[in-house]
Order: sequence, then C-alpha cells, then structure tokens
Amino acid sequence: MLTSDCRFLLASLNIEAILGGVAIGQRRKKLKEMVRGNGLSDAYTATLTRLKAQKGNKSVLGQKAPIWVSYSERPLGAEELCHALGVEIGSTDLDPENVPSICTLLSSCLGLLTLEESSYTVPLVHFTLQEHLSNDPTKFHCSHSTIAEICLTYLNFGPVRDLSPTLGSAPSTMPLLKYASIYWGEHTRRGMTENVKILVLRLLAKFNEHISAQLLLLEYEEYRWAGPKFDRGEGPLGFTGLHGMAYLGIVEVAAAVLEMEEWDINASDCTGSAALIWAAYRGRARRL
Repeated sequence: MLTSDCRFLLASLNIEAILGGVAIGQRRKKLKEMVRGNGLSDAYTATLTRLKAQKGNKSVLGQKAPIWVSYSERPLGAEELCHALGVEIGSTDLDPENVPSICTLLSSCLGLLTLEESSYTVPLVHFTLQEHLSNDPTKFHCSHSTIAEICLTYLNFGPVRDLSPTLGSAPSTMPLLKYASIYWGEHTRRGMTENVKILVLRLLAKFNEHISAQLLLLEYEEYRWAGPKFDRGEGPLGFTGLHGMAYLGIVEVAAAVLEMEEWDINASDCTGSAALIWAAYRGRARRL
C-alpha cells in the first residue's frame, strides 16, 4: 500500500505530467494512461520523458543532476552539486558563469529533486525514485565514469593544483574539492574508461604535491581506528601516485603508474608507510 507521502508525490507528478500536454487531447490521453498505470513508476517514467524533452540546457541539466544525486557516495550539498554540474570536460578551469543556481537546477529536474533546508543537501524527492532508477540502469548509463571524469577534471584544474598541499580544509570558493578528493577513487574503480585513466595518471603524477592527497589523508585520519598515523601538519609529503594507487586500490592503472617513473616501491611516505603497506591495510593486497 502506498504511504500518504507516496500518494501526494504520485498526485503531484501525475498532474505535472498531464499538464505537460499543450492540447486538451494530449492531456486527456495522458490522463487515460495514468488511470491504467501502475502508480509511481509510470509517473516517474512520464516525468523523465518530459525532463528530456525540455528545451536548451535545461534538458541536459535535468538529466545530469539525478545522476549525481543517485550515485554519489554521500548526500551532496547544494553548492557541491551546482559546481559539479558547472564543470566542462576538457576545460582547465571552472567558469563561474557555467555554475547553475540551485533554483535553476531544481526547476530543471521537474520535481525529481528537492532541497533539504535543514542540511542544505539535495536528495531525490522520494526513496522510490532511487528504486525506479536502479531497476533500469540504462536510464543513466556510465554514471560512475561520468562522475569520476568530472571529479578528476576538477582536481586537475590549474587553480586547484596551485593550492598549498598543507591546507587543513578546502577553500569555501571550491565547494566540490573535498568530495572530489575523497571519492574520485571509488567512482573510478566502478567506472574506469580510457578518458578517466588519462585524468587519473595526470593527477597521480604529482600526487604528493596536490591538495587532494592532503584532504584524502585527513579524511582517513578522522575515521582511523588503526593503521598508519597521518600528521596533518607535514602535508602529504612522500604520498606519491604509487601510494595513492595502493591506498585507493585502483588496480586498472597499476601498470601505467609503475611505468610513469622509477619508483622505489619500498619508499616511505608521510605516515612511514610503503605502498604495499597501504595496499595490505586497505584490503587491496590480493587485488594488487
């Protein structure tokens, strides 16, 4: 049985779908389809169809936003999501004029996303929408590779690379930086492509001088209950691309990383750990 929330959501989405018709005949036809339908699933399908039919960039924005919300590793803040949607693949810096406002983003999604005012995060309008999308993964093909490519493009931006690797937190002007630094590896493992691999190697080439290595280790230290200890004051000194690959368990780029330069596989990083120590501690030894 549908809950009261589901009934309200169903009615709202059905009304929007019906009003999407520009003529009386189209609206009557849609109403008949809804009457014969199976509730929320049909309403979601109709809304997604209307979303794709929007004019201009609204269609693109409306399709990209649910990908991020559905496949992100944690709830995304409004600013994080807006900045993620403003990144252009192949660019070397973020153009502020490409970052949509939260109002534009929500209107482009036709009610499928909402703004949680208490946390200022942007969840799906209802958990049943996640189930609907999961039942047909072709709706959002290559979702993790898309997110990985955006995160890595962001981390390879010139202004990001110029940041001091000893900063204790991400600058407020770069709201996507923390998420991208912590979770690009997870999305990469689940969505490796040739373009993603190129961006990974670019990032790992000078990883111990990159703010993302610092933020990754700070996140590790915050939740560490055992294993190597990271002293935030020194920065990610010695935490090279080889260490980063081992820490994150990105097996697909192991051979390419090893060919990047003459690595000392026994070299210790800022925690006193060699790459294989990280691989073992993080549970990657068998995979590597």
